[in-house]
Amino acid sequence: MKLTILTENVAGRNCLAEYSLSYLLEADKRVLFDTGSTDVFITNAHRIGVSLNSVDVVVLSHGHWDHGNGLKFFEGKPLITHPHAFVKRFRKRDMSYIGLDSSFDSLEKKYKIITTSKPYEISTEILYLGEIPRKNDFEAQETAFVFEDGTEDFVNDDSALAVKTSKGLVVITGCAHAGVCNTIEYACSVTGINTVHAVFGGFHLRNDGEITRKTIQYFKDKGVVNVYPSHCTSFPALTSFSREYKIFQVLTGDYFYL
Repeated sequence: MKLTILTENVAGRNCLAEYSLSYLLEADKRVLFDTGSTDVFITNAHRIGVSLNSVDVVVLSHGHWDHGNGLKFFEGKPLITHPHAFVKRFRKRDMSYIGLDSSFDSLEKKYKIITTSKPYEISTEILYLGEIPRKNDFEAQETAFVFEDGTEDFVNDDSALAVKTSKGLVVITGCAHAGVCNTIEYACSVTGINTVHAVFGGFHLRNDGEITRKTIQYFKDKGVVNVYPSHCTSFPALTSFSREYKIFQVLTGDYFYL
């Protein structure tokens, strides 16, 4: 499988960057995973010679602006996401809006929308995980977000992709609000594959603290060899990962064969 970085926080090659995420996954289907916050994913695709015309399906990992506001610049494909991705949501600290700027109704005119909280088989190799159970005692214990009525928003629409390869699973996260370890465990559970070849995407780790250290220990215990933390993984957390894994900065325009 091939993964191309269409949008990321840091620019690479001759591509633009923004605080967002958009990947193109090519396996037995071509999946556009998230669309970033603007049309930068389209601009970058043109700059590196990647055609988006043959995308089979779009997947929205969760309903935050930096992952889905780019949806309004694309159309004509099935769109898979959790049914709660279109709710109104805000930061606790200042009540700034962080949800999507497009409604379900407006996007329904552009896409065939498939909403599901259950795992959804995109192809024989690619699985959308749906809502991820939060079972361990150290991830997703607190949230910085609230709904419109002030109740806490734990981003239960958060999801990921599990890709079956000859070397094991490749797990691709958007922000891993459910916890990247919870995400990996669920991917293994629903696929029946316990070998994890690679984990790629935002890990939502904010510092070099206990949660980050427990996450790294989980990766080591799980036997994960290839680790690509990006987007919402902070510099201190990246530094912590770098002590145990050979990691590097993921840049726009990069591509990986996994």
